[in-house]
Amino acid sequence: MFKNKILLITGGTGSFGNAVLRNFLDTDIKEIRIFSRDELKQDDMRKRYNNDKLKFYIGDVRDVNSLEDALKGVDFIFHAAALKQVPSCEFYPMQAVQTNVIGTENVLNVSIKSGVSKVIVLSTDKAVYPINAMGISKAMMEKVAVAKSRNLGAETTICCTRYGNVMASRGSVIPLFIEQIRKNEEITITDPNMTRFMMSLDDAVDLVMFAFKNGKNGDVFVQKSPAATIELLANTLKNMLNKKEHIVKIIGTRHGEKLYETLLTREEMVHAVDMGEYYRIPADNRDLNYNKYFEDGEIITEVVDYHSHNTNRLNENELRRMLLNLREIQKDLKEFNINEEI
Repeated sequence: MFKNKILLITGGTGSFGNAVLRNFLDTDIKEIRIFSRDELKQDDMRKRYNNDKLKFYIGDVRDVNSLEDALKGVDFIFHAAALKQVPSCEFYPMQAVQTNVIGTENVLNVSIKSGVSKVIVLSTDKAVYPINAMGISKAMMEKVAVAKSRNLGAETTICCTRYGNVMASRGSVIPLFIEQIRKNEEITITDPNMTRFMMSLDDAVDLVMFAFKNGKNGDVFVQKSPAATIELLANTLKNMLNKKEHIVKIIGTRHGEKLYETLLTREEMVHAVDMGEYYRIPADNRDLNYNKYFEDGEIITEVVDYHSHNTNRLNENELRRMLLNLREIQKDLKEFNINEEI
């Protein structure tokens, strides 16, 4: 599917973009374009990969002109550019809107205009029943993507992926815990019973690829992911790094944070198509004939949403195996002079 094709990744200098490169650079793809506003990270990537297939475009999803330049000749887009830090978005919600909502609309408009074949928009579990600005902006991002897809023909396909915590990604809690152990600082956890979905960067790429292969306009795809408590995660890392006596401090739930995250609402579960390891939520393609909303109902009282409290819960051995699969964790283990294999 990617032979002699051009793929563009918005926000491509992030953890997801690097994971895509590890999977794609040695294939028969023609070109991978990294679109982002951070010239330093682009220069670091250029030196790290040193590959002629990799091209860099400095720009911002807020700037239509920079998108138009970068999208010329592009076949496929993985749209990963976003403001993702919950505290930052809480203090600057309009910045989240500018990037996550308006920026996404810019990407989709230019993609349609440029004849891009497929656009996969990356979303988050925080978009489901959102309580913080980041989640609200991501929920609106999904709505924009589905709305844009409604009137498209076969030329451009737009669909979304939605996933939970990506383990060891930049800015996530695992690097924070390891850094606190490294500096002999207290490990700070919010609520021991707080649960989060667990998936690797490779899982995130697999989900995007599944959506790429199977998605129709307006679809949202979710991977069935296991979950773990924050307390189990902290204790597992302590044990792996031979720091069993390291102090854990409970600081309480932060502003804008949930006890558990949800990947599918119960309203979505009614329509979700079980595809084995994934769920597909097809778009609601009703038009603005309001009778269709008021007269055609559905029974959802027996359906429950899919969240990190009711999914498969990992035990310490299972979580340990998942962590050992991460190249970032293997690197940390070497630093701590620990030789542990999967």
